[in-house]
Amino acid sequence: MPVTLRDVAEAAGVSPATASRALSAPDVVAPDTREAVLRAAQALGYRPNRAARALSTGRSGHLCLVVPDLGNPFFAAVAKAVQSRARAAGYAVMIADSEEDPRLEADLVAQLGAQADGVLLCSPRMSATALATVAAGPTPVLLVNREGADLPSVVIDDRDGIRQTLRHLHALGHRRVAHVGGPDGSWSDARRREGLADTSPAGLEVVELGPHAPVFSGGVAAADLALAAGATAVVAHNDLVALGVLDRLRARGVRVPEDVSVVGFDDGPVATLVTPPLTTVAAPLALLGRTAVDLLLDPPDVTPHVVLPVELVVRGSSAQAPADAVAPTTPGT
Repeated sequence: MPVTLRDVAEAAGVSPATASRALSAPDVVAPDTREAVLRAAQALGYRPNRAARALSTGRSGHLCLVVPDLGNPFFAAVAKAVQSRARAAGYAVMIADSEEDPRLEADLVAQLGAQADGVLLCSPRMSATALATVAAGPTPVLLVNREGADLPSVVIDDRDGIRQTLRHLHALGHRRVAHVGGPDGSWSDARRREGLADTSPAGLEVVELGPHAPVFSGGVAAADLALAAGATAVVAHNDLVALGVLDRLRARGVRVPEDVSVVGFDDGPVATLVTPPLTTVAAPLALLGRTAVDLLLDPPDVTPHVVLPVELVVRGSSAQAPADAVAPTTPGT
């Protein structure tokens, strides 16, 4: 027979009501009583009945996380951090993959959100109008890696990531850089494109390519376009795209970094598993997930919009521009 709350109460020498408070609202119970209940629950292997708790408290004990693609290491890392932080707070997490489909995103939020105490919507591809509809729903929603609809959010500093990358490449003598953009509807990609115009060093020309799928094949397709544009460096939307670029350049006999430098974004595990190791913008993905859970479960009085810092990690895929690189010309020269 499963261990019940009454069993825990009897083992701890308290009433079932006191045992319930010790497990669900420990701050209102005396420390000695709380410790006795926790020891009894651990010794007996007690697991709370979430369905019963939902009936009595109006809370399900579940959070919902919706991501565009669980096959992408970025979202897998965020999901892992969300799950760990939520578990520590006593919540289970329902994780759903929207397959980069904005219509499916909205459906998943509606379906799973009705069963959850809060929704973490990660890098949503839906329009601003659809996002506003989601925000008007009954379940609290927090945005991860996107801002909008006056919803609480936590994002990484995409603009500064681009700024650091361009300064690095400019210092290495690169004067024509290809930027391989991400998919349509990517909020972070839009911020990076804005940053290209705002932060490009003088004398550096950026050739914008895309949109491209944020996967390996997207980088393979973009590599040919970057070579045709005469770029001596490629900045990819993420590490997966950068790997696709590396693979295509290798197939064409183009040396990295001697002929072309390649820079990724995210600094996932794959960045150090390739040859040469990938120069990339390190995003604090674990911190992103943990912060999102904290803000959703314990929101401050003012709607939070948290921006997390990033750092360029220089490895073997970026180097001095080739000596015979042709600097870009300007009209009239």
